[in-house]
Amino acid sequence: MVRSVRGEWYLLIATLFAAVGWVASKYVLQEMASSAFIAGRFFIASGLLLPFCWKELKHLSMTLALKLSAIGILLALSIHVWVYAVSITKSLSEGAFIMSLAMIIAPLTRWVLFRQRPNRAFWLSLPIAIVGMVFLTLTNGWRIDISQGYFLLSSCLLSVHFVLNKRASSAASPLSSICLQMWVVGMSGLLLYLIHGAPSLLYSDNTWVWFAIATFVATALRYLTQTVGQHSANIEVAALIMILEPIWTLIMSVTLLGESLSGYKLLGSGLVVLSLYLYIRLSRRG
Repeated sequence: MVRSVRGEWYLLIATLFAAVGWVASKYVLQEMASSAFIAGRFFIASGLLLPFCWKELKHLSMTLALKLSAIGILLALSIHVWVYAVSITKSLSEGAFIMSLAMIIAPLTRWVLFRQRPNRAFWLSLPIAIVGMVFLTLTNGWRIDISQGYFLLSSCLLSVHFVLNKRASSAASPLSSICLQMWVVGMSGLLLYLIHGAPSLLYSDNTWVWFAIATFVATALRYLTQTVGQHSANIEVAALIMILEPIWTLIMSVTLLGESLSGYKLLGSGLVVLSLYLYIRLSRRG
């Protein structure tokens, strides 16, 4: 019981770290090239996690390592699309709620890829999620911001990554798997950085501070606490706690970035959270 409660606290902290990452990324991308940000952030973060999983990584078979690396490329695509969306969006909180839909999209993705029909909980939750998305796009009438489309694309890519990663990484621990995949993400950023002509790395001190926060807190510590928490906590409780990430992001974006949400968008955000909550609860019963 004590171990479970401790795991829940780790997960709660992980959701806070993840929300900090949204705000930190927004500040960094105002000045730093996205390729440099991704390369530096994920290379350093994977290096920080390496001591915790080095022994296991050394014993991974070549086949498994290649599978995890291929899945890491898919994660890299999702991250690159997400970073671009963050750089152009006017509302981080909307993006966070849209990204949280990856959990709802995943069963549909698994159905398309592997012909595994979604359960009853999915079909009950999906309409609520769709209505929530509709309300999130209501700004001075029916208008969809381009960043929302990119966030949705990133969410879809993340759902594919989730499905494939779950099937391929059963032979490796979550920490060693994410460490290897983050290295792949960092490598993708480095390649783009070089292709773009290696933009200058001369940035303001403020940008470097936010970069450090995004790397150490929102990436390395976030994945470490999340992995430890998921290992210790009850799976249902863990999934419910992870729903808090977009809520923390909403609070931080309003307080730190001065964002404001209309009543329609608040309603849409609430419906997205409700769809996730129902999906998790009903799935556990089924």
